[in-house]
Amino acid sequence: MTAQKNEERTRCEIWTRVMGYHRPVSHFNPGKKSEHYSRKHFQECKAANQQFCQAFASATA
Repeated sequence: MTAQKNEERTRCEIWTRVMGYHRPVSHFNPGKKSEHYSRKHFQECKAANQQFCQAFASATA
């Protein structure tokens, strides 16, 4: 695979949900952009999901 030059790349725009609607991060003011990039994003853990599914299955049985 060869590296592409910057002018050959397609720009990828990041959107986020703000106050109930979706908005591109590129439209944020500088303060909001820095706050957005410093956020910790939720990532579901497979182990936790498996434990939940097992507990849910035993509770409904």
